[in-house]
Amino acid sequence: MITRYSRPDAVAIWSQETKYKIWFEIEAHAATKMAELGVIPTEAAQAIWAKGKDATFDADRIDEIESVTKHDVIAFLTHVAEIVGDEARFLHQGMTSSDVLDTCFAVQLARSTDLLLGGVDRVLAALEKRAKEHKYTPTVGRSHGIHAEPVTFGLKLAGYHAEFQRAKRRLITAREEIATCAISGAVGTFANVDPAVEQYVADQMGLSVEPVSTQVIPRDRHAAYFAALGVVASSVERLAVEIRHLQRTEVLEAEEFFDKGQKGSSAMPHKRNPILTENLTGLARLVRSAVTPAMENVALWHERDISHSSVERGIGPDATIHLDFALHRLAGVIERLNVYPENMQKNLDRLGGLVFSQRVMLALTQAGVSREDAYAAVQENAMKVWRGEGVFIDFLKADPRVTLPHDQLEALFDLGYHTKNVDVIFARVFGEG
Repeated sequence: MITRYSRPDAVAIWSQETKYKIWFEIEAHAATKMAELGVIPTEAAQAIWAKGKDATFDADRIDEIESVTKHDVIAFLTHVAEIVGDEARFLHQGMTSSDVLDTCFAVQLARSTDLLLGGVDRVLAALEKRAKEHKYTPTVGRSHGIHAEPVTFGLKLAGYHAEFQRAKRRLITAREEIATCAISGAVGTFANVDPAVEQYVADQMGLSVEPVSTQVIPRDRHAAYFAALGVVASSVERLAVEIRHLQRTEVLEAEEFFDKGQKGSSAMPHKRNPILTENLTGLARLVRSAVTPAMENVALWHERDISHSSVERGIGPDATIHLDFALHRLAGVIERLNVYPENMQKNLDRLGGLVFSQRVMLALTQAGVSREDAYAAVQENAMKVWRGEGVFIDFLKADPRVTLPHDQLEALFDLGYHTKNVDVIFARVFGEG
């Protein structure tokens, strides 16, 4: 995890302090249910909670113990015994390390997803506000990076809003799938721990029960989770790349807000660079880098191995913290985005009406000209404009193959024709009204 690209709330979820607190809660909840079942003394379970619930678990002390035991969960339990005392011997009855580690990992991923959903909501709110602000602001649509036909800037943003609605649904599904609890003991048979303990711990930790845990929670869940994060990161990048293009000097239809005192270049004082959206492209790559290792973690040996462990210690915090940061950075970019309608209109007019070529072609076909002949006539005149030889509509009026009356031809160069269904699309995205 890179601290430069992190927010405190996201970092806190993955701190040693939080991890050990969750480990203790898992163990203590299990002890409570075991006491209810008569497996351990009720007094022991009560003492564990009383002495441990407000305790500060010393990460340095646990590391010191682990340097001898070479086992992190045993080191933790040893440290808990130092705090709780004799009653600590009733902890971890019939449980395995994976019961603690996997359940804790599920809690951390679920909590991280709650933060990610908050970030997506902020992006959605920013996109909706700016889309409605520029609902009818005309701009040129581009395909292959080349001018195509008119759209509105609001429609551009509405498309991204719809995409982040899907991102939200993906994260909700991913959270549901990842938030499972496993307290099933060695090789997952419940031989030494009652299934009721698992259900109780799951309820207390806000998780569902893993149907078959084989000692570890199956990693297809984690693969799907990190894949969902990768898709959301790609949506972040797609919008970031759009803004980067729109900020190019030759385009300059929109740009990141440039703060007073901000510097664009150490060498060239005039520069205003799209550094935030370029950063978002890089962060998206970082998040996606977790996807392939998560996929490879699915194929563990038999009932378990720990080849996934070192991977997840890295990708868990890295992917969630960086995506959380990216979502809030993206929201900030949209909220403060400088939009230049006059430049949009200038670019829209740059090709002198070529963006209306399809409408001219269709009008000719409706007037009785074959599609092939209509296409050829319109294209030949358009190519003259590309070569800088004159004005599109003047060429069309002078071409005998273009049989439309001049007033009808001029009416085809109507920007409003291309925006007549904006309300329909907005209603699909934002609802009626």
